[in-house]
Amino acid sequence: MTNSNQSMKEINMSALIEGNGSCLCGKIRIAVKGINRNVGACHCGTCRNWGGGPFMAVDCGTDVSFEGEENISVYSSSEWAERGFCKECGSHLFYRLKGAHHYMMPVGLFPEVESFVFDHQVFIDEK
Repeated sequence: MTNSNQSMKEINMSALIEGNGSCLCGKIRIAVKGINRNVGACHCGTCRNWGGGPFMAVDCGTDVSFEGEENISVYSSSEWAERGFCKECGSHLFYRLKGAHHYMMPVGLFPEVESFVFDHQVFIDEK
């Protein structure tokens, strides 16, 4: 572990990869230019209610594109964030910060990526 913010930024930048995924039914295809390999778990009550357990997610930044956008339904879950899912199969697609359009996406959407590393948790006091 490093003590320097600069070193941490370098580690995070080197962790970025491209990835593609889809919902269960395949009506929505996802392409991400910069997925962070570091997987996190959110234990907040909203995430647990949404998915029945912790939200296991990767930071996908803002360079995310979707094919089949007409099949995405978006729920405004707070003043600052919204959650997207497939209208057909119900797959969870993203947690998105409204102002920045910054995406956190379920790690399971990217099955071809083998180098993910589980390295952090938030709201652990609620787990």
